Amino acid sequence: MKKLKQLFLTNQFFYSLLGVATLFTFSFFVKGLLIVAWIVFWIWLAVLAFDFIVLFSGKGRIEITRIYPEKLSNGDENPMRLIVNSFYPFGTKVDILEEFPVQLQIRDKDFATSLPAFQRSEISFSLRPTQRGVYQFGRCMALVKRFGFFKRRFVTNQEQEIPCYPSYIQLRKYQLLATSNRLNELGIKRIRRIGSAMEFDHVREYVQGDDYRHMNWKASAKVKKLMVNQYEEEKSQPIYSFIDLGRAMRMPFNGLTLLDYSINAALVLSNATILKQDRAGLLTFSNDINAFIAAEKRNNQMHKISEALYQVSTKFEESEFGRLYSYANAHINKRSLIFVYTNFETLDSLRRQINYLSMLNRSHIIVVVVFKNVEIEDLAKSTPKKTIDIYNQVIAEKFIYEKQLIVQELIRNGFQTIYTAPENLTINSINKYLEIKARGLI
Repeated sequence: MKKLKQLFLTNQFFYSLLGVATLFTFSFFVKGLLIVAWIVFWIWLAVLAFDFIVLFSGKGRIEITRIYPEKLSNGDENPMRLIVNSFYPFGTKVDILEEFPVQLQIRDKDFATSLPAFQRSEISFSLRPTQRGVYQFGRCMALVKRFGFFKRRFVTNQEQEIPCYPSYIQLRKYQLLATSNRLNELGIKRIRRIGSAMEFDHVREYVQGDDYRHMNWKASAKVKKLMVNQYEEEKSQPIYSFIDLGRAMRMPFNGLTLLDYSINAALVLSNATILKQDRAGLLTFSNDINAFIAAEKRNNQMHKISEALYQVSTKFEESEFGRLYSYANAHINKRSLIFVYTNFETLDSLRRQINYLSMLNRSHIIVVVVFKNVEIEDLAKSTPKKTIDIYNQVIAEKFIYEKQLIVQELIRNGFQTIYTAPENLTINSINKYLEIKARGLI
């Protein structure tokens, strides 16, 4: 009985049964066809019996090994692998049914492969999660067939839980650039340094191309060769990411909310900050302060930030910037560079909060992120075909114009701004950080 529960009938079984029944039906009208029908029937039964025996007798079985990552990267294509091993002494065809997590909403994806005797096959695919949290994979089943009349089911894996964290794939990508001192390749232009944001490091021998203004004439006279002063950027400067958890950050683009884009960007920026020998901190807020991590560059700082960002979610309340100002003013004493990841859709919403941001901007350097509504921009650029399309296009252009007014209002009030599409937020945040460092504003 246990093996019978593993038995499944295929379409080929029912089609062949229909063919045999049709042959018997025609034998009532055609003389001599009855004998042929009986011969075909017994051959069909023999094939069915043989197919059943080879599938269920002996030690033949199918095993599947999941090669999944320990954690998923939110918003990225995560590589996944299944290793299928056949222990049958003959070739088989295998259909793999994976029970995907409910968050992915995948119900029609299966994998088919052909396996020779005692061989293995590898199935590679990718998954793109768009929500943080725990993803529970159900059972992984294999349906094996030989001649195609029956399938035998093997349940080869039990349930497995994999947490989905903010995009660590992007984190590794930019970490490689940072550790090799190649962050400037992200697109930032060389900027003339202003002020004195450089600290003396050491004296070294002059090489062609060095700045003459850094010549150390006293050292040159002592050693009788040209020497120059070597400077380096100031380090240990606090860099904070303030992430808005209010309802305005629930807006989705390409499957990810603005909050998830901000979390991914803040995580990468914090890592780049620590690799540049600065201190990274985090604050999340809505109508109250959700989490605060003081700016540090310790070894476990990135782990603390990652764990804090893994747990946050958007709220339905409107964010209180007044409470944000009072908390930041009480807990951040040193002048810092603060990236505020929020979303202003109208000029009125900005004017309600700009006084609090302005008070914060007196003690720190505030970088306000303004998100482009890429879907509205696509609508504004589309060719209208009906009268209603013209009205929609005019309204879309009005929203775009108001976004531009928001950016101008922020610049007029002395804020650094990032006006970006959500998918470009990470690289633009790093570029703005490098630009402010190069200009010596902190």
